[in-house]
Amino acid sequence: MTDVDVLIAGGGLNGPTLALALAGAGLRVAVVDPRPVDARASDNFDGRAYALAVASQRLLKALGLWDGLAGDSQPIRQVKASQGRSGEGAAPFFLHFDSAEIEEGPVGHMLEDRFLYRALLAAMRDRVRHLPDLLVTGHGSTAGGVEVVLSDGRRLRAGLLVGADGRGSGVAARAGIRRQGWGYGQTALVAAIAHERPHHGIAQQYFMATGPLAILPLPGNRSSVVWSETNANARAIAALPDDAFLDVLRPRFGDYLGRIELAGGRFTYPLSLSLAERYVADRVALVGDAAHGVHPIAGQGLNLGLRDVAALAEVLVDAARRGEDIGSEMVLERYQGWRRFDATALALGMDGVNRLFATENPLVSAVRGVGMGIVTAVPALRRGFMRRAAGLSVDPMPRLLLGRAL
Repeated sequence: MTDVDVLIAGGGLNGPTLALALAGAGLRVAVVDPRPVDARASDNFDGRAYALAVASQRLLKALGLWDGLAGDSQPIRQVKASQGRSGEGAAPFFLHFDSAEIEEGPVGHMLEDRFLYRALLAAMRDRVRHLPDLLVTGHGSTAGGVEVVLSDGRRLRAGLLVGADGRGSGVAARAGIRRQGWGYGQTALVAAIAHERPHHGIAQQYFMATGPLAILPLPGNRSSVVWSETNANARAIAALPDDAFLDVLRPRFGDYLGRIELAGGRFTYPLSLSLAERYVADRVALVGDAAHGVHPIAGQGLNLGLRDVAALAEVLVDAARRGEDIGSEMVLERYQGWRRFDATALALGMDGVNRLFATENPLVSAVRGVGMGIVTAVPALRRGFMRRAAGLSVDPMPRLLLGRAL
């Protein structure tokens, strides 16, 4: 006997999305969320936003959420990448992707955190058992299930426990899943910027030795900035008042969008690579950052997590319909086999790109320029990169990422 079929630890974005996918297919689901119920559903824009790939957009559409979110999103119509020198802005761009070259439309959409979280919260109200202000503090396998201990002393039984609780996943640690990884010596400075001129849906990525700077278009004359700097530089910049912060940003940002000013809060977070050695254990599965915490260089963190969600949901729903035990080793190995190689390959690929650009050695710079010039000049390579970034190269593709309900 179980209280729910699946209990999910973590109420960020991946956890609620997985819960909705499973509940929509008839499974009983609970989400244990350490934050208060409306912690991120405020009307005030705090500066956080995500670049949703085409495949992630399709998943949200399959869950019945995208139509209500589309009006608050900004299509990404082009991506331009440039080499740059710290403090000097970017050189002329050397890599250019145009969504007109693929059939699926924009390569992605920018969406603010507040809109996505609010939509997930509203959709969970009648379909998912949401337990806010609580933590999973312990768990252990029982006959045919897993018993989970909550921070208020309650105990719940489930067929499967899913860790969607981030890089420091308590679920993974208690399950004995070790992690591999390293720090980059970089910190991301995140802010929203209002600017004088329109961005025309163009995302910019400047590669500099101290770290990449991404300028991502938001609705209206606004952009989200994800600016990676060495830890020492970032500490000094983060401590500056707003006006001085903008003075340091302007030379890097450039003047192509005219006058700029802050349009939301400022955040920092350290950058590292963190990969779980396994995605499953006894009655446990990991998704999102609990499985793989990656560098934000290509904005793929959330998209990787949603690929996990789509694959795990399909494996569990299909198993339940066949009458299998959804928490069994045989079922969970299907999920791990589907996701682990793809996620690890992409994480290490982004790690390699960051290392390749983290030098101003003239010879390395010349080789980079030639390589990126070849990609830009060869249409098939260009389209391949775009399809990969749009999440359209997963093989096999989970049904949710095709926009099909489970």
